[in-house]
Amino acid sequence: MGKKGKGKSGVDGGDKDGDKAGGAKGKQLKTCNHVKARHILCEKQGKLMEAYKELCDGWLDNGDRVPPGKFGEVAMKYSECSSAKRGGDLGWFPRGKMEGVFQGVAFSTAEGDVSQPFKGANGWHVLLVEGRKA
Repeated sequence: MGKKGKGKSGVDGGDKDGDKAGGAKGKQLKTCNHVKARHILCEKQGKLMEAYKELCDGWLDNGDRVPPGKFGEVAMKYSECSSAKRGGDLGWFPRGKMEGVFQGVAFSTAEGDVSQPFKGANGWHVLLVEGRKA
């Protein structure tokens, strides 16, 4: 597994160069073993894009960070995951717990950043990384 922590994630969960799915946007991230994140999961790309547009219109297009509580409100409105009732909160999870693409994006997104929408094994996602630790 690569440790560059930038850009698009491969299906194996390793970090690859590029920046389609990751939220690091060229930043060099320190390697971490645990991430705290919230996410929005939708079966259909169109529904997820509605949620992402709401995040863009409210914060991202202005260069602002999305407050976790506001991300949570959008997750409760759009997400089809059981975590939606908790505002999409997944809590802390270690490397190796999540499926490959999701893990790759989570571990290559900087703290406080929202990922680009991406397709994982369970559907379409967008995530907010709230914390990173060794």
